[in-house]
Amino acid sequence: MSLLLAFFIISCSLFIGVVGYHFICHFDWMDSILNASMILSGMGPVSQINNSYGKLFASAYALFSGVMFIATVGIIITPIVHRIFHGILLDDKN
Repeated sequence: MSLLLAFFIISCSLFIGVVGYHFICHFDWMDSILNASMILSGMGPVSQINNSYGKLFASAYALFSGVMFIATVGIIITPIVHRIFHGILLDDKN
């Protein structure tokens, strides 16, 4: 269930980036998805942005992507850590 939630969050974040790069930065769809996926994965932008609104969007999207990455990792790792703590606490009672 956590993996599905993480996939949904990443998909929504990627969609926001693609639409923003397409309409605000005036990139075509392929460049938009490339830039959005590179920013979301932490690699950095690929194409040069020429307008001020595009630069503001790219900056905000980079900050948003960093937070979404940390949140998604937390969502994926939480059940694993929960099971580990459960095992540790059950072992202490014996």
